[in-house]
Amino acid sequence: MNTKKISLNLIILLSIAFLTTLKAQNTETLKLADPTIFYHKNTYYLYGTVENAWDGGFKVYTSTNKKKWIDKGVVLKKGDAFGTKGFWAPQVFERNGKFYMAYVANENIAIAESNSPLGPFNQKVKKSIDAPVRMIDPFVFFDNGKIYLYHVRLDDGNRIYVAEMNADLASIKEETAKQCIFATEFWENTEKVAWSVTEGPTVLKRKGLYYLFYSANDFRNPDYAVGYATSKNPEGPWLKYKGNPVLSKKNTKVNGSGHGDFFTDKSGKLNYVFHTHESNSKTGKRRTAIISADFSKGTNEFEVLKVNNSTFKFLYK
Repeated sequence: MNTKKISLNLIILLSIAFLTTLKAQNTETLKLADPTIFYHKNTYYLYGTVENAWDGGFKVYTSTNKKKWIDKGVVLKKGDAFGTKGFWAPQVFERNGKFYMAYVANENIAIAESNSPLGPFNQKVKKSIDAPVRMIDPFVFFDNGKIYLYHVRLDDGNRIYVAEMNADLASIKEETAKQCIFATEFWENTEKVAWSVTEGPTVLKRKGLYYLFYSANDFRNPDYAVGYATSKNPEGPWLKYKGNPVLSKKNTKVNGSGHGDFFTDKSGKLNYVFHTHESNSKTGKRRTAIISADFSKGTNEFEVLKVNNSTFKFLYK
């Protein structure tokens, strides 16, 4: 009996079985729209809008390597905080040892808190942030002792605004509200609709310059894409980058690429998590993906951001 040959064949069979099992475990893409990733103590926490118009709140997935994502269940449940429907676009951040989730429900913005990124997030007083119009897509930004709420106002289109927040994180100084971005360029409104859309704001500060990233077009439009504008002040005025969009179906080869958030991974690399359409032939569910990005020297004294197309990948559970 040739024991060496048998042992080799056994190793091959076991390897095939292992790879088959591994492939089966990584064939279901995550379907969170408007995603955000919060990195804390060597763990990535992924939140987003649950597909199929689920109105129960938000879930979280965790990973230690950005490859395998584990479903950790509901972190904000309807009834524990403001809202009865339309739970969209969460952002999670830490402040003074507490964890906060800014989110949309009933086309208003609210902020809930927790002792853990795993939740549960709740509010002692279940209310949204007061505003004269409906507001969606929050992004809370801390800078030089002030707190800013970048958000979208549903006012003759989806228009991005910024306002100072009060220290309680439950209200804004409405008198400080300023419009930042609305659709003025072709790539931002490719179907030339009357109600144009700019949404999903995210802000980065680098070398004294503020970068406001946003998505444009309706999310159902194949041309949904991401661009940015810069300013020397967190309140603007904002100058749109001439190379927009910086992320679109041209980068990913998948329709509807946009509405995400930046995070820095454990190696110090900048990443953008976002969603795409599930299919290029019809609008339906959305899939969650990430792509790495980096700043490089531009044509003037400011740096420009570019994504690395080769790093684009979907997230799997």
